[in-house]
Amino acid sequence: MLENCILLSLFAKENLARMSEEQLNRYDRLINEPSNDWDIYYWATEAKPTPAEFDTDVMAMLREFAKNRNREQRLRQPDLEYLFEPP
Repeated sequence: MLENCILLSLFAKENLARMSEEQLNRYDRLINEPSNDWDIYYWATEAKPTPAEFDTDVMAMLREFAKNRNREQRLRQPDLEYLFEPP
């Protein structure tokens, strides 16, 4: 779903490089295990409570990112070139 693609790809661009291996595993589980993509969106935007098994530090980071406190325009996914840039 487009909303999650934008939210998760921008979150990944900003956060994955500095996450620990454990956090990366929790992020991987979060984006791959729920059977309904809308659930992730609702949890991230706090429209629905996050189930205990997904209520981790990574979900807290995603919820904070979704608040967009700096009012950035988030209209499309980032270009993937950032994946090939040295950290």
